Amino acid sequence: MKFAVCTKSGRALGLCLVTEEGVKPLSQILGIQVDGLYELVENWEDMWPELERKGSELMPIPLSEVKFETPVKTPKRNIICVGKNYLEHARELQGKTATLAGIPTEPIFFSKMAFETIGPEDHIIYETSVTNEVDYEAELAVIIGKRIKNITEADAEAAIFGYTVSNDVSARNLQVQHIQWHKGKSLDTFTPLGPVVVTKDQFDYPPKLKVECLVNGEVRQSSYTDNLIFSISKLIATLSQGMTLIPGDIILTGTPSGVGMGFDPPKYLKDGDIVTCRIEGIGDLTNKVVTKN
Repeated sequence: MKFAVCTKSGRALGLCLVTEEGVKPLSQILGIQVDGLYELVENWEDMWPELERKGSELMPIPLSEVKFETPVKTPKRNIICVGKNYLEHARELQGKTATLAGIPTEPIFFSKMAFETIGPEDHIIYETSVTNEVDYEAELAVIIGKRIKNITEADAEAAIFGYTVSNDVSARNLQVQHIQWHKGKSLDTFTPLGPVVVTKDQFDYPPKLKVECLVNGEVRQSSYTDNLIFSISKLIATLSQGMTLIPGDIILTGTPSGVGMGFDPPKYLKDGDIVTCRIEGIGDLTNKVVTKN
């Protein structure tokens, strides 16, 4: 199944079931208001049989009449990110980052604050007084579906609810200046998510999905999720050791080579750029870049 938070003519529809014909508000299918992803994930075992049974009965609202919003406007906790998880990306950054040089031998985790995430067609806004080195990073986002701690890799798949597309927008000068990644990853509007959340049963496991990023139509990044240095199962199991993960936690699994910082000279985002992060089977996450003085 695919889900999205939708609006129609500026009116909130809440979480909707997405089909090829259109969207169906869960409030109309289930008879209760479902505003966001957390409610769905936390109550999935009770909700999905009703969605299976009643979902086909409701006429869809055409896709042309709705706007997809971010699936998680205000995350309950920080986004969990993974650094240098594609081999070619790790290589393209050698000598260009202040810390953690070389190819990692264990997953590199860091935290990304998202005061509010943004969705498809929303603007990535940055202040030129703060940064002029803003970069894109297309990534597969994994959404945790149950409370877990100290699990094995063999149990990781069962802990997943689904997937969405993310853009781990990054201010490279702040990463270097502060000798870590948290600040440079956490500026307002630097966490685009969407357009939909796809439940894990829609893909084989582990998923082999094409990941791309285009800037003004130019393909900058292109790879597949089976090129991850550390698998999704490895990431989840490692994170869970001594640390509880909860339903709705979001893990960004890393980005392929082709980021702006990797070019000589760098190709950073500028005012008016159109950035599209695309993952097959999930969709396109497109945002315009807007700068402020």
